Amino acid sequence: MNITLLQADLYWHDPVANRAMLEERIFNLPEPTDLIVLPEMFTTGFTMDASAVAEPMSLATFRWMKQMAAQTGAVVTGSYVVKENGNFFNRLIWMQPDGQFDTYDKRHLFRIAGEDTVYTAGTHRIIKEWKGWRICPLVCYDLRFPAWSRNVCADDSRNFEYDLLLYVANWPAVRRNPWNILLQARAIENLSYVVGVNRVGQDNNGHSYSGDSAVIDFKGDVLFRHSDTEIIHQQTLSLDELHAFRTKFPANLDADSFTLFS
Repeated sequence: MNITLLQADLYWHDPVANRAMLEERIFNLPEPTDLIVLPEMFTTGFTMDASAVAEPMSLATFRWMKQMAAQTGAVVTGSYVVKENGNFFNRLIWMQPDGQFDTYDKRHLFRIAGEDTVYTAGTHRIIKEWKGWRICPLVCYDLRFPAWSRNVCADDSRNFEYDLLLYVANWPAVRRNPWNILLQARAIENLSYVVGVNRVGQDNNGHSYSGDSAVIDFKGDVLFRHSDTEIIHQQTLSLDELHAFRTKFPANLDADSFTLFS
């Protein structure tokens, strides 16, 4: 599978400008792709002013993602601010080329920024099947919580739930070391590819972002990492190599079983 990472400097609270910027880059990809990954809150930057920027489902950004997926033949995913039933969500959209979609609401809200007082936390993960792959998309601060990312079925079967773990983020440069270390840790402990897509630049709150978007393989080896500047990166991942390693090193068979509660 060919995956595309879009590491960008985002315009503050300007969905029109961000969609236009990302659209130009998507339409100028160097080669066809299967999955396009955008940062967290890619229309606005990481904001607590949800009432100023939130969109209902099925309006501008949702329709834009549907158009991008249809025209590229790729899944397009990333999160933005959604208002639904009077609540605000940091919502990731998984948009397929045929218009079928799913949503994941960020589970772990960043208390230090007050995200937990503005947004409503999600209650469940999603695992999406795409071109023979099983993919689990999560959002930013979720990275710090290994139980939520765990790659073993709750029914004690010890089977793998996913092959690729995605994190979309607005992760500040001041904490770049945990970002880099934890991406590798999640890959090692889950015997899975891990991809993290972060933004660069500085937001209107004065927070700087170093990017460090990365592709990590199932052994924890860094296949790609890029810091500080905007970049479009395409990487081909091998399901055969993943399956061969899991067969050779079946650590999942010794995993502890437990159940998560909301």
